[in-house]
Amino acid sequence: HTHPPLVCVISLFGVCVLGSAECSCGRNHFTCAVSAFGECTCIPAQWQCDGDNDCGDHSDEDGCMLPTCSPLDFHCDNGKCIRRSWVCDGDNDCEDDSDEQDCPPRECEEDEFHCQNGYCIRSLWHCDGDNDCGDNSDELCDMRKCSDKEFRCTDGSCIAEHWYCDGDTDCKDGSDEENCPSDVMTATCSVEEFQCAYGRCILDIYHCDGDDDCGDWSDESDCSSHQPCRSVEFMCSSGMCINAGWRCDGEFDCDDQSDEKNCTTSMCTADQFRCASGRCVRLSWRCDGEDDCSDGSDEDDCEKTGTYTPPCAPDQFLCGNGRCIGQRKVCNEVSDCGDGTDEHPHQDCRPRSSDGNCNLNNGGCSQKCQMARGLVQCTCHTGYRLMEDGRACQDVDECAEEGYCSQGCTNIEGGFQCWCVQGYELRPDKRSCKALGPEPVLLFANRIDIRQVLPHRSEYTLLLNNLENAIALDFHHNQELVFWSDVTLDRIMKANLNGSNVEEVVSTGLESPGGLAIDWIHDKLYWTDSGTSRIEVANLDGTHRKVLLWQSMEKPRAIALHPIEGKIYWTDWGNTPRIEYANMDGSNRRVIADTHLFWPNGLTIDYAGHRMYWVDAKHHVIERADLDGRNRKAVISQGLPHPFAITVFEDSLYWTDWHTKSINSANKFTGKNQEIIRNKLHFPMDIHTLHPQRQPAGGRNRCGTNNGGCSHLCLPGNKTYTCDCPTGFKKVDQHNCALSLDKFLLFARRTDIRRISFDTEDMSDDVIPLADVRNAVALDWHAEEGFIYWTDVTTDSINRAQWDGSRQEVVVDTSLESPAGLAIDWVTNKLYWTDAGTDRIEVSNADGSMRTVLIWENLDRPRDIVVDPIGGYMYWTDWGVSPKIEQAGMDASSRIVIISSNLTWPNGLAIDYQTQRLYWADAGMKTIEFGNFDGSDRQVLIGSQLPHPFGLTLHEEKLYWTDWQSKSIQCANKMTGLGRQTLAENLENLMDIHMFHRYRTTVRTPCAVNNGGCSHLCLLAPPSKGSSCTCPTGINLQLDGKTCTHGMSSFLIFARRTDIRMVSLDIPYFADVVLAVNRSMKNTIAIGVDPKEGKVYWSDSTLKKVSRANINGTAHEDIIATGLMTTDGLAVDAVGRKIYWTDTGTNRIEVANLDGSMRKVLIWQNLDSPRAIALYHEMGYMYWTDWGEHAKLERSAMDGSDRLVLISNNLGWPNGLAIDSAGSQLLWADAHTERIEAADLNGLNRRTLVSPVQHPYGLTLLGPHIYWTDWQSRSIQRADKTTGANTITVRSNLPGLMDIQAVDREKPLGFNKCGRMNGGCSHLCLPRPNGTSCACPTGILLKGDARSCDDSPETYLLFSNRVSVRRISLDTNDHTDVHVPVPELHNVISLDYDSVDGKLYYTDVSLDVIRRANLDGTGMETVISQGLKTTDGLAVDWVTRNMYWTDTGRNTIEVARLDGTSRKVLVNNSLDEPRAIAVFPSKGLVLWAFVIVFVCVCVCVGGVRELGCHCFIGLPRYLFWTDWGHIAKIERAHLDGSDRKLKPVSSPLTPFSRLSQQDRWIYWTDWQTKSIQRVDKHTGRSKETVLANVEGLMDIIIVSPQRQSGTNHCGVNNGGCTHLCFANTNSFVCACPDEPDSRPCSTSEFVRVRVCVCVCVYLHAWEGLHISYVIGGALTILAILIIITAFIIYRHKKSKFADPGVSNLTYSNPSYRTSTQEVKIETSQKPPIYNQLRYKKEGGGDSGYTKEKIRIVEGVCLLSSEELYWEDLKQLKPSRGGLHTCMRTDTVSLQASSASLDDGETEQLLQEETSECSSINTLTPVTVTPQRHPQHSLPDTGWTPARKPSTESEV
Repeated sequence: HTHPPLVCVISLFGVCVLGSAECSCGRNHFTCAVSAFGECTCIPAQWQCDGDNDCGDHSDEDGCMLPTCSPLDFHCDNGKCIRRSWVCDGDNDCEDDSDEQDCPPRECEEDEFHCQNGYCIRSLWHCDGDNDCGDNSDELCDMRKCSDKEFRCTDGSCIAEHWYCDGDTDCKDGSDEENCPSDVMTATCSVEEFQCAYGRCILDIYHCDGDDDCGDWSDESDCSSHQPCRSVEFMCSSGMCINAGWRCDGEFDCDDQSDEKNCTTSMCTADQFRCASGRCVRLSWRCDGEDDCSDGSDEDDCEKTGTYTPPCAPDQFLCGNGRCIGQRKVCNEVSDCGDGTDEHPHQDCRPRSSDGNCNLNNGGCSQKCQMARGLVQCTCHTGYRLMEDGRACQDVDECAEEGYCSQGCTNIEGGFQCWCVQGYELRPDKRSCKALGPEPVLLFANRIDIRQVLPHRSEYTLLLNNLENAIALDFHHNQELVFWSDVTLDRIMKANLNGSNVEEVVSTGLESPGGLAIDWIHDKLYWTDSGTSRIEVANLDGTHRKVLLWQSMEKPRAIALHPIEGKIYWTDWGNTPRIEYANMDGSNRRVIADTHLFWPNGLTIDYAGHRMYWVDAKHHVIERADLDGRNRKAVISQGLPHPFAITVFEDSLYWTDWHTKSINSANKFTGKNQEIIRNKLHFPMDIHTLHPQRQPAGGRNRCGTNNGGCSHLCLPGNKTYTCDCPTGFKKVDQHNCALSLDKFLLFARRTDIRRISFDTEDMSDDVIPLADVRNAVALDWHAEEGFIYWTDVTTDSINRAQWDGSRQEVVVDTSLESPAGLAIDWVTNKLYWTDAGTDRIEVSNADGSMRTVLIWENLDRPRDIVVDPIGGYMYWTDWGVSPKIEQAGMDASSRIVIISSNLTWPNGLAIDYQTQRLYWADAGMKTIEFGNFDGSDRQVLIGSQLPHPFGLTLHEEKLYWTDWQSKSIQCANKMTGLGRQTLAENLENLMDIHMFHRYRTTVRTPCAVNNGGCSHLCLLAPPSKGSSCTCPTGINLQLDGKTCTHGMSSFLIFARRTDIRMVSLDIPYFADVVLAVNRSMKNTIAIGVDPKEGKVYWSDSTLKKVSRANINGTAHEDIIATGLMTTDGLAVDAVGRKIYWTDTGTNRIEVANLDGSMRKVLIWQNLDSPRAIALYHEMGYMYWTDWGEHAKLERSAMDGSDRLVLISNNLGWPNGLAIDSAGSQLLWADAHTERIEAADLNGLNRRTLVSPVQHPYGLTLLGPHIYWTDWQSRSIQRADKTTGANTITVRSNLPGLMDIQAVDREKPLGFNKCGRMNGGCSHLCLPRPNGTSCACPTGILLKGDARSCDDSPETYLLFSNRVSVRRISLDTNDHTDVHVPVPELHNVISLDYDSVDGKLYYTDVSLDVIRRANLDGTGMETVISQGLKTTDGLAVDWVTRNMYWTDTGRNTIEVARLDGTSRKVLVNNSLDEPRAIAVFPSKGLVLWAFVIVFVCVCVCVGGVRELGCHCFIGLPRYLFWTDWGHIAKIERAHLDGSDRKLKPVSSPLTPFSRLSQQDRWIYWTDWQTKSIQRVDKHTGRSKETVLANVEGLMDIIIVSPQRQSGTNHCGVNNGGCTHLCFANTNSFVCACPDEPDSRPCSTSEFVRVRVCVCVCVYLHAWEGLHISYVIGGALTILAILIIITAFIIYRHKKSKFADPGVSNLTYSNPSYRTSTQEVKIETSQKPPIYNQLRYKKEGGGDSGYTKEKIRIVEGVCLLSSEELYWEDLKQLKPSRGGLHTCMRTDTVSLQASSASLDDGETEQLLQEETSECSSINTLTPVTVTPQRHPQHSLPDTGWTPARKPSTESEV
């Protein structure tokens, strides 16, 4: 709160206190300097420059011209006297720099910077943002450049790039929020955010929280609908909440000033003083010398009460009226005080000699003498003061006064010397100190983030963002860590100083951690918590946490450490605000300040200056004091609206202010030089200076290197250290702590579980570190195993963990609704609990196994339960309609009600085993009572001051309880109820309570020996029985009373999406038991049971699997894991040993053996969402429901034949289906018509059984009843199967119910039609109404004998979809895909098949391998594992036993033997993403996308648009390929490229359309439609979808006996080649691998020469090109071609006489993207002259002509022989004009046009002008020694066409 400037009215005393920094004294008065407290002093003008310290701060004598200086002194221009030795020493001692004028230039050292004023400073200080020279010449630097990720503000500073236009002003000049696009400011906020008026988003929790989080208070407007303020708060008219004590205190705390409206004079309390303004201040502040009222009224009329008078300066005189005057004015015969107290007779004034003269003996003065008013006045040199005799001078100890030196000060005669502590260096001014090391950084919390700012540069960076509510922070410089507390998450976090590796340090037991401090020497973390009123300490990782201080603590806030001194300092802003300190081990605690404090928020320590600084937000002041609290003084008392946190560095203070949302700085001595470092912040909280000197390394580690020998915590003290233990643990000796707790009070608080140790004296509650505690209610413990148990009514579970929080696990989490009571039988290790939701009492082993229901009748909301293993009884409370307390044996026998009157809410129960009494607490009666075990002798123990008791426990002589309303834990004497005391208070949501100890009574019981003879559970019983045996839920005890049956014989089993449960029908109650399968379920829908083997089968539509397991949960396995989408229906043929299922996603009905083998699609046509399925094995029928567009109920034979629609009208959503074989009726449930209906087995005599039902799903029947699941009521219902009457709820509160089946394992299965020799079938035997039929697995035809099948289809498609390889048989019409079980598939792209060995070859681009495997999944091996990048194409040469592949990543085509050996690169130049590849072994051809070259053939394909991925399939006559350019199509041509024809396709082809062919069909995969399509290869019509809805379709191939036929020269004995054999039509070539192996390589060749060069070039020019240029260019090219052709023929003939020598063949493939297209065959001997075949551009005039567009249509084709030595063939450089040229060795045809060709014309041109190649054939066998020659690269032609996309991502 600020005040308007005041004008000081001068009184005789001349002192007033002002609210602003400006003073105004009257005429004839001199105004002294303003004090740090804001005081103004006025003195008579004639007192200025009289040599007397009248102002008290020498400000009246500063700058005065003194008459003389000592001969030893230098006279400054301003009159000041300094030592002559200080002249020209580089220091401004005169303070006007006159002592440094006209000095010889000083030479700076090499490592120094020369300031413009002549000073020398360290070079490191140059451009560090700090004015070290004093004239700022060291900071005249260029602004640093912002990085690419930063935004440069207009003032040159840099901020994070994403802060630009984020609605938050980050640049100091606001330039980051200027010229922002409008949509940035109007960005919508998320659901969890609130949008401020100017567009910024803040967390919604900050909306209407009383804080101005938006910066414009828009988040605090319209808050009337929000929660009202707390009882200790006042709600402003705007909805803002403030402290209730601020109401009518004279300050405007509400943003609308409503807290100061309608104030009355009676608002102040008895301990407050009312100011004239109406404000209330503390009564103790009255007449304390401080203007607390801001209007001075608290200091008025204070004479009677003893006015507080500030002391005078040492060289001043205190007048009787409190005024201070200079000492020299005493006894000068003038009443300077105004009351005469400075003269005789009040002073012993000696008469002055009238003839005194300075010329005589210097006037008796020891130093300087001057005459004033005719009298001698002695004065002293600078650095001295006049003594009381008025003549002698005494040295002034400047070091005793602050501000002379920044840190250290040494007084010398007449002066002083400053020095700096370690880590600092004295600046050139010889007074202030500069820290060594990096530039300081201010680290501050901003609630939603943590930021850094450079104080001297205002550069601003983000360290951590996306925080919730970061308040306090600190850092560890050596370990480069930052720590912060979050009061929303109630966590303490840490991260690296670069913002990485964010971790939780403390996550439990925090309520409001507002202060944080790091001990950087001993590596400890200290924090304050105003919610728990504690100061705690832990290791830096949060371990060994200890409550350090807790007594007399109210609201501790700020905390600061001085580990060098071993001290901890903190502020407390509770009812008695104070600042305290203690040793860091908690000892020697003392109060430093407890007066004039209200909200001491921030606290920091100046380690170099040995002072502490703090801020008080209510007093608007920054104060300082010595570390022991002495010499307290205000540094700044104005302009501080709401300071929060403070830090100090060098001579500056830095603080954050909530009101101004800014970081400010000022001088730490004077409070002057105030500056705003950053403003317009979000919400600045804590602040620290990040610099090594803020954590000086000079301190001694008291704990040494071995942790002081302490087992846990080593905490420093004043001189030594203390070994200490984590909270609650006692010390067993001086250095060691106990490893466990012997006795502690355990209590639940809904979201956490806490303990209060009784091993130590502090009795602090400690949170047990547990995860995911949502709503803990009941507790118990087992000391022998060290476990604590608790129930959670939100997660409906029973859990346990070790007493220290380790080994946490869920014990029971199924079929619980409200487990409110819990009890441990520590003798037999049993767990008892009550469930108020299911109204049951259950028991299990302590680990949750063998669970059974004990009591299920006549319970009405049972609550607490206790057991007495000594007596064999259990007791529980029931607070339903008739509240009562009951007793029964621990085996549920002998049940009786013992208390039934005067009960309302009987909550807690406790047993006193010593006195044989039962205690209970009743929250309705507000009493704690006790009685005997039988209910007799009932007495009230405590009947007053019990608002709402809940938990209750006993230990030794005391009774302990929790109380909801008083939020406390209390205890009292268990016999008398007296001696009540509160152990803990202010604890919300207190629940159950128990005393954990290790001295429970041991009892010998019958269950201890051989489990009492019981096969399962042995339960204690009353003494008459001792014990009894019982069985897990649903299982009956046999007649021997000891042994349980092996399992349920009659039961319901149902799916509940994430689990499967069973309800036994053998027992008199309905209790569901979870099938304990050790595998997670995601969405279990359908279910079936095989009663013969005791297995349950289920489908999971999320996992897309059908699985099975034993009924006890063991032997889990997936039987169908591929080819499923949504398996809605499932039926087990237990008689025929088959499993049937429906799939709504694929619209199929399938069958398989029970192990998933021999899977077959039975029905696939005319299905539209089949759902439920039911079997009637005896009749050979299967029934199913279809709830598609036309819902129906169908029937067929169990082999899929004789299909018939039974019912097709009045059906909506027919879900459940069941067959009543005994009643010969069919039953179904319809969720749309809300009925359960029945009909006979032919669909006739339809009738309604039950109506209405809400949303039935699963339906089953057993005996006389039908059972169904209901989605809406979340229940299982039962009714009579004949009438539908007598409906009851079997189980309720079961969300996610799906299918249900009823099982009677005692019922005989019936006759298996296929039981004898599988019906004579080799594979599947399926029942029919009149017998059986044999069937084959999907895709395989039944042989002519109608009994046997082959193992695989004859002709089929193989295709890949990245993660699988599948098969579609072409022998059958269903076209069902069957997964090929190849393991470890990650990203399969290309496939091929070798029919010789029956191996599948495939590429996996995730693993970068080529692998092969058998089609049954066996024999998988990697053949190529290195040097692959993206293998897109793969082809197997089944004759030569080679495989070829393309690698688009490496742009190569390679070959190897089928086993991966003899690997060789065929083409590696000028390739641009080669994709599909195919081989034609009988013709010796390899074909690949874009360009095809191999030994003797090249086919050039494509149009003028860009080519995509082509797949070429070599056939005896035709070549097919796909083109996905502008016009998606499939094309065909002869192998030489002739007779090209278009096959139009109605649907678009995609970049990965792959092609295959069989018979009359062409098959291809399509990414876009996610399907496999086919079309007639002759007409392009009859298009069909073979398979739909398959993601990621890739390659497709045909496997057929007719596909891989024919042979070649390499087919026998590899052609005699040692490694690679390459065949062509009439001969072959041997070649060697690129990497030689251990075998010698032979390259003998038998090649028939064929020569062909096919070049097709298409130039696309702009319109307007003159025909004469076209004709001229054409004729020129024609002439060149003829000359070149003749030259080639000549060279060819000449080469016959050359010595043949051929080395390994290497190929350089032409590129369709670049201008240089090359095809080279290197030989061992090169002719001396290289042939160059080149078209050159004509140099015609360019004027008036536009640039041509050139696109290559067809490339270069070669047919090679061993006798022809081909030289480098250069790319044909086309001439200007539209030209289509096809060049052959014998003929050249030209076609020219004057205009550009469009796509259609190009197609026509390609078909009309197909070139045939002639050949020159010679056969001469040659054998040479291999010799490799370097490959010569060809020069680029200098032309590159526009680049077109060639990959899927680019397209």
